[in-house]
Amino acid sequence: MSEAIERARSFLDEDPDPSSRAELAALLARADAGDAEAAAELADRFSAPLEFGTAGLRGRVEAGLARMNRVVVIKAAWGLGTHLIETSEPDVRRRGVVVAFDARYSSRQLAEDTAAVLVGLGLPVLVFPDPVPTPLCAFAVRHLGAAAGVVVTASHNPPRDNGYKVYRYDGAQIVPPEDEQIAARIAQAPRVPEIARPAPPDAVVHGLRRVVDDGVEAAYLEGLRYGTLHPADRTPLRIVYTAMHGVGHRLVVRALRQAGFRGVVSVPAQADPDGSFRTVAFPNPEEKGAMDLALAEAEAAGAELVLANDPDADRLAVAVPDPRGGFRMLTGNEVGWLLADDAIRHARALGRPRLVVTTIVSSTLLSRMARDLGVVYEETLTGFKWIADALRHGESRGEAFVLGYEEALGYAVGPLVWDKDGIGAALRMAELTRFLKAQGKSPLDRLNEILVAHGLSHQVQWSVTLAGADGKRRIAAAMESLRTTPPAELDGSPVVRVRDVRAGEERLRDGQIQPLGLPRADVLSFHSEDGARLTVRPSGTEPKVKFYLESVARVGSVGDVETERARLDERCRRIQASLTARLGLG
Repeated sequence: MSEAIERARSFLDEDPDPSSRAELAALLARADAGDAEAAAELADRFSAPLEFGTAGLRGRVEAGLARMNRVVVIKAAWGLGTHLIETSEPDVRRRGVVVAFDARYSSRQLAEDTAAVLVGLGLPVLVFPDPVPTPLCAFAVRHLGAAAGVVVTASHNPPRDNGYKVYRYDGAQIVPPEDEQIAARIAQAPRVPEIARPAPPDAVVHGLRRVVDDGVEAAYLEGLRYGTLHPADRTPLRIVYTAMHGVGHRLVVRALRQAGFRGVVSVPAQADPDGSFRTVAFPNPEEKGAMDLALAEAEAAGAELVLANDPDADRLAVAVPDPRGGFRMLTGNEVGWLLADDAIRHARALGRPRLVVTTIVSSTLLSRMARDLGVVYEETLTGFKWIADALRHGESRGEAFVLGYEEALGYAVGPLVWDKDGIGAALRMAELTRFLKAQGKSPLDRLNEILVAHGLSHQVQWSVTLAGADGKRRIAAAMESLRTTPPAELDGSPVVRVRDVRAGEERLRDGQIQPLGLPRADVLSFHSEDGARLTVRPSGTEPKVKFYLESVARVGSVGDVETERARLDERCRRIQASLTARLGLG
């Protein structure tokens, strides 16, 4: 405990933020007075630094080495800038670094700290003047020819959180070993008072700071227009859209209007950026209740399509009218299948092989679609950084990337943005829905046709949140239990393959061991004889352990889909209950 208190006092001495200094000083005073709760809180905040990984940084905004705050971000920016200089990233002193931020309360300050530190290292910065969607930052890095990019965002995390995401010169997130190299330099950062942070006017005078102008947005919208799969027609479509209190509203509305959609209804209470996310408990479209206002607006408007972005607009949620009444939320996999089917059939490829990419926790259906439709298929670790990495390698092989998706509502249709893009995906979903309507079909009709053609997949997902140091230990214990004593069967069907991505191997029932062609990660996957698959992994951005369970079947007609899906759902729920009881995570 004394070590944590010592670290806290050292942190207090270099923290430039008056409010976090006052909060930490009060916490230290309580601990000094014998308050056990305060002492435990200090231990949690200062036991280890916030890990800089392939998703950058993300955590609660408050004082502490294991939190997001100005001290942590200033040192992260110093480590990143030093890495760029020492590794001679493409002419960094000429090309500069793009700096962007979302609408969370602390984001502008943390972005300004980042820009100031980079300028202090002699690096030019190209700063967005206002909050912008994360995909616009990724696009800007490529469009402006920058050497790197940083966006301060916590995406769909709770209001108390923030994060720090880094892009390579090609507009894709960093992948190992670059994250480890940056982390090593962050660990060598001087104390904050010793890090130069010139004021913005001084940076401008020395030609090291300029503002990103409206031309980037215009180029992005033009890229979306060029990438259309279906030319605009006169078929009307009623759309309801929500930005979930984030930064997507203006660009989504502009993109839809440019594509010929008129009268798009926005959810007024959620249209403007608001760091408190006042109408939702959790600003993630996947969370229970988050879509309530949008669905109510859709009922009132008689909408044929509901689109929702998360606060930084890199994810997309979709709802469509349910023939049985009300609206049905499509799963991330279902949206991925629809967009993939459309892109495979209609995207420009100029004679090149088409490439589709998804992750090891997404549905297996895309692999069957790719096989049946004759396109190149790749499977990656979770995280869109790996999908972008596959995109990069595919482009080098002469393949045309037409779609990448992950089940957690992340999609990239075409190579315009080398990260997930909730704005572009919203536009493509609207265009597809209009195209289907002109043929007398709905997205659900097309979805059922896909399932009949390529096989029904039904996935049940759940997660268990275990916060703090004790939560980390429990998550690690659950993973170790599954690793040392894997399940022998999934609802009566024997497990015939076990994939341990951390060990880099696949073990077959007959004892054979085969290498996996994936980077190492803490992921386990169990495959049963009848095609079911259970995948388990700790979250990389939240204190959660996540479970992905899929069952598959063949159906002979569209009329059989719902009956067979219900049967598979019952089976998945039995497996879920058994596993939850075994791990003690109920």
